[in-house]
Amino acid sequence: MDEPVAQHPLLDASCRVALAAYLHDLGKFAERARLEVPPDRLDTHLTQYCPYHEAGGRGWHSHRHAAYTALAWDLIERRFPELVGRDIAPFAAWNAPDVDDSIVNAASRHHKPETYLQWLVATADRVASGFEREAFDEYNRSKDQTREGRNHFTARQLTLFEQVAAGTDRGRVRRQDLHYRYPLQPLSVQAIFPVAAAGYETADNTVAQREYARLWDAFRGALDAIPASHRGNWPLWLDHFDSAWACYTQAIPSATAFGTRPDVSLYDHSRTTAALATALWRYHHDRDDDRAQVRARLADWHRPDWDEPKLLLIQGDLFGIQEFIFASGGETQKRAARLLRGRSFYVSLLTECAALRILDTLGLPPTSQVINAAGKFLIVAPNTDETVAALQRVQRELDAWFLEHCFGESGIGLAWLPACCNDFLRRKDAAEAPFQRLIKRLFEVLQQAKARRFDLCGACAPAPLFEGFLDRFDPELGVCEIDGRAPATRRENGVAVSRLAADQIAVGRHLAGKQRLLITRDSLDHNTLELPVFGYAVQFTGGDDQTGRFGMAARNGNLRRAWDFSLPEREDTPLFSGYARRFINGYVPRFGSQNEWEQGRYQRLPAELREGLEPQAPKTLEHLACDDREPDAAGNYRGIEALVTLKGDVDNLGAIFETGLEPPTFAKMAALSRQMNAFFAIWLPWHCQQKRTSAYTVFAGGDDFFLIGPWRSTMQLAREMRREFARYVAGNPGIHFSAGLAMTKPGLPIRQMGALADEALEQAKARQNQAGEYVKDALTCFGYTVSWDDWETLWGLHDELAAASGEIALSTSYLYGLHGLADMAGRLQRGEGRIEDALWNSRFVYRTRRMLEQHRGMSPAARNLWQQRLGTLLGGGIQRFGSTFKLALFPYLYQHRY
Repeated sequence: MDEPVAQHPLLDASCRVALAAYLHDLGKFAERARLEVPPDRLDTHLTQYCPYHEAGGRGWHSHRHAAYTALAWDLIERRFPELVGRDIAPFAAWNAPDVDDSIVNAASRHHKPETYLQWLVATADRVASGFEREAFDEYNRSKDQTREGRNHFTARQLTLFEQVAAGTDRGRVRRQDLHYRYPLQPLSVQAIFPVAAAGYETADNTVAQREYARLWDAFRGALDAIPASHRGNWPLWLDHFDSAWACYTQAIPSATAFGTRPDVSLYDHSRTTAALATALWRYHHDRDDDRAQVRARLADWHRPDWDEPKLLLIQGDLFGIQEFIFASGGETQKRAARLLRGRSFYVSLLTECAALRILDTLGLPPTSQVINAAGKFLIVAPNTDETVAALQRVQRELDAWFLEHCFGESGIGLAWLPACCNDFLRRKDAAEAPFQRLIKRLFEVLQQAKARRFDLCGACAPAPLFEGFLDRFDPELGVCEIDGRAPATRRENGVAVSRLAADQIAVGRHLAGKQRLLITRDSLDHNTLELPVFGYAVQFTGGDDQTGRFGMAARNGNLRRAWDFSLPEREDTPLFSGYARRFINGYVPRFGSQNEWEQGRYQRLPAELREGLEPQAPKTLEHLACDDREPDAAGNYRGIEALVTLKGDVDNLGAIFETGLEPPTFAKMAALSRQMNAFFAIWLPWHCQQKRTSAYTVFAGGDDFFLIGPWRSTMQLAREMRREFARYVAGNPGIHFSAGLAMTKPGLPIRQMGALADEALEQAKARQNQAGEYVKDALTCFGYTVSWDDWETLWGLHDELAAASGEIALSTSYLYGLHGLADMAGRLQRGEGRIEDALWNSRFVYRTRRMLEQHRGMSPAARNLWQQRLGTLLGGGIQRFGSTFKLALFPYLYQHRY
């Protein structure tokens, strides 16, 4: 699979169709920003692009944003690739006789379509929104007002999370009064969190328009940041533009009329519309259908072809992620930290390159990939025999790559499902909307694909790969000492490594100082990985001073993608800097500048780990294990040296997607996937960078996360994640995650650390209520499972214990003795107690009194007060929590151990 894929002859044309559909609602942005237009010019555009209505003796144009789409297009078109040349197929050139079928008209006439291409865009717009025939006609005549009574200037985007009903909360009454909105700001770490509508959402048009004007000006400036040399490469430029549009429209409501709830962003609606329009155009083009006949069917009010399966939904899923990350040989542990960051980044790279391979093979633009998060992606393609045959070839090529380099432990499975336009409807009078059934079928076909990994006996079976396998081993190099299975190809620093292992180490090294990733057909010999990924050369680069050198590669088509994966320094920094952004980077802990302080922590480590600590150099796991050690009053460091592996994922995610949205639409599903991913892929790495600087984000995205860090800090990080996630989902009690925490020493093999965290997560997921229902929403730590609320209470008891110990010396033997008492109380709570277990409280009172009597200078009155205080704090904690009270004791004892 090392052969690069040739550019599809229809790729540029497909990109132009995508752009027309993508920007069909550009006017919503521009109109709300109060774009200044001469009245006569505006009237001309209203007549040309907007539906006209008459009632009560007066007439008016509805959907005025369509006119603004054409007006705004003229303002930003100079930043686009060439659109006035001879070859801008399938659209007519500006000076052609059929100029009405120009690209700008295809974008702007979606509410008043006439030509074939205009009807394709209009149809995609309706399908993305799930409109029935009558509903769309009513929408075209409707008043510009949301269900909350706001207009298109003042309405701010609702959050889908506040409306979702899923899991154990599925039967609750859906809230009619929604209290949260997304701030009208560029995409940033801060802006992904909703804010209270009260005090933010205004009824003042002027104030609301000023917010839009600032956003519009920033968007136009962002387009200038896209390298001019990249405009000659349609898919490359469109990928950049998509990230710019995402940054500045992710909080703009896409619909504010028809009494709707503005809960889908302009970005999500734009992208899904572009994907559908491109697939529809390619379906008819590839079949050589008669354009006039297709136009007539699309324009027919009865929609005679909406049951025709024109679309193919392609899903990809990377399986065996942990097997890939934790593959180990004898030398793995010595390079554990670098391998962790290299392999976790490589997982995301594999998914991105697999999706790109499909897009390039099918000749589809980047906007045809509507979902990409945490090893999964969804692409919309034309449903033709050629598409299916191409997918089977790609699956064989992917399988061959994974079998050769990962020996079947990891891979990417593809599944595809035909769909018609009617499958996307959001029918309210049905028990189950067509789109809900489509989602279920999507989940089912993906599960089937997972069950037939590599399909070794099916249509996608790869050619035999293991013939002569033993002959590949060099007798002097032998097996790769990093992954323990592949033939080694060379030695690096005295260690025999395979090509893949060498690249994983190189990725870990590049991540320490690089910010961008270049994907090319042929290597540019610039920080290039040795092993091609599905036919693409991969290279790392830094800032503009380096990236700007690749204009020639962009113009000649060699540069397929250029991705910015940097982490922002500030919470409010817009997440666009001229290049397509991929949220695939985790946080890597580094040494700070105060080496004297840090060396004190590391005094117990061997000399080779204490000497020569360079500022900003990545930390090893051995260093991380020491990072929670702190000096006491005498300057002696205390606290155990240990790591905690934290693994978790969102509970009941399938139910959230299948039944949580009402009404469900394609754009909503894409929006929910993107927003779920943003918490773990945007906020979490940034938070680690700013607040928990010793936590490795092994992987984070989609709906799950895997981190390794110092034991105490990582426990606190879990608390912070849970608290911030609740804020992120607008306090919806039906959306939550469970987590498993496993404490280990840094010398334990990474694979075992992951396995222990997995076991803890499974235990947390098994939490049940009194009725025997799985309620999840829990964490497991030190083998004990508690709800998140109980964990917060226990940590509060831990803080009170620390405060009490600061006032009065609580002996270690006294505190350790509480463990047995907690177990006695726990057995009673579980109905497993023995007779002597009922004596736990009297023993607690006795031991507390004896401990206090050892404080010779304490008055009898003070002893009585402390007896009561400790009885409430410790005795009350044991009474309430039983054995799990040890979750408050363990952190204190471990932190004070020398």
